[in-house]
Amino acid sequence: MKGAQRSGGRQLAIHLLKTEDNEHVEVHELRGFMSEDLPSAFNEIHAASKGTRAKQPFFSLSLSPPPNERVPIEVFETAIEQIEQKLGLEDQPRAVVFHEKEGRRHAHVVWPRIDTDEMKAINLPFYKMKLKDLFRELYLEHGWKIPPGIVDCKDRNPLNFSREEWQQARRVGLNPKEIKRTFQECWAISDNCNAFSQALHSKGFVLARGDRRGFVAVDYRGETYAIARYTGVKTKEVRDRPGDPKTLPSIEQTKAKIAADISQKLQQHLADAKPNAQQPLNSSANA
Repeated sequence: MKGAQRSGGRQLAIHLLKTEDNEHVEVHELRGFMSEDLPSAFNEIHAASKGTRAKQPFFSLSLSPPPNERVPIEVFETAIEQIEQKLGLEDQPRAVVFHEKEGRRHAHVVWPRIDTDEMKAINLPFYKMKLKDLFRELYLEHGWKIPPGIVDCKDRNPLNFSREEWQQARRVGLNPKEIKRTFQECWAISDNCNAFSQALHSKGFVLARGDRRGFVAVDYRGETYAIARYTGVKTKEVRDRPGDPKTLPSIEQTKAKIAADISQKLQQHLADAKPNAQQPLNSSANA
């Protein structure tokens, strides 16, 4: 999912209609235009922009599903509606073009940024961040494997916090919705036990052998989470992917290991803090 504000409607229309690089090109929809062909519709946008100071009157978006997925048109249409609502473009005209190559379909959508009632350009603040959020939601919804680079970097391992961040983490409670999203992302980017364990560990959870629930995860506070419940995956599927839970440490062993790791990290923070605490005293004595 890649979007950009741009100018050059004529060049954009030529690019979207090119058949050299695609086996099939289809103008799927022209909504809200007087014209019935793509170049003329983009000319309408260009003409409307002349009444404003907008230099980039187009917002162009491409939607490309995972390489091994064959996505129905209805899924694209639903995603486009969600994007419009997220970006505030739901009342704008739009053009939707489908390209197909080697049996795989992807889509291009173009909206005008010009509000013809107000005769001004529509601002699209933080659109890259909003598209990234929608991208993640779509992958989770359809069970597609999320590329590692798209996983939310906010969910860091608390054992990697600085001393100040660790102190703040103690004061702030965790949001159950965020925990569930984290588990779902880790599951989506993993295809075996080792990958799933590493993905969880990068977010501060350790995969362990549950007493009765097979696989669980333990966080740095000693809280235990059932994998099936938080990933939303059936228990049988959880058993099939990670393998035999007997190869993992028990909950108590995992808690002991986490406590030891935290203790070591805190000792390191205290050792690092001592020179800084003594420095003003030494400075005063020298003065």
